[in-house]
Amino acid sequence: MRATTRLTGGLAVLMAGLALTACGTTTGADDNTKLSNCRTASLKWSLVLLGKEKGSSRGAARLTAVNKGPDACVFNGYPGIEIHYGKAESIDGAGHGHPASFPLASKATVTVDVHYTPRGTKGAGDWCVRQGDAVVWAPRDSDRTVVPVLDRHRKSTVIDACGETMSMAPPHHAPAGN
Repeated sequence: MRATTRLTGGLAVLMAGLALTACGTTTGADDNTKLSNCRTASLKWSLVLLGKEKGSSRGAARLTAVNKGPDACVFNGYPGIEIHYGKAESIDGAGHGHPASFPLASKATVTVDVHYTPRGTKGAGDWCVRQGDAVVWAPRDSDRTVVPVLDRHRKSTVIDACGETMSMAPPHHAPAGN
């Protein structure tokens, strides 16, 4: 005859929860699957130039999106960004790896740090664009929108960037008031 052990109290609940999770059943912790992806049109975008990075010749900018929709959505990956010069030439944003997706509540903010090579920097090359606006879009969305390039004081300015790509850090929640 085989011996059996019965779990009681909190340990039984813990073991049941682990068994459900191991079988692929969630206990409500994975709320991201219930939300739709953030859409370009439901986000208010801005691109602010921050100047040169400390100890580096690279330029820094911050791409920000605020969820202006009434509902939360999932920010699921890197946003798109392009700085165009005419119709053919552009410098595109590129992130590395697969950033974690996260819910973005109504009126919440997500930021992405963008790094680029300014014109005149040693080794910058001659593939450069000088532009007062950028084309941006939400991850996994085909709609695009144009946003002005701003300085730290929120005044219109131009980005003067060289190279084929701008490097993007993984998206993250921004503190309130940023």
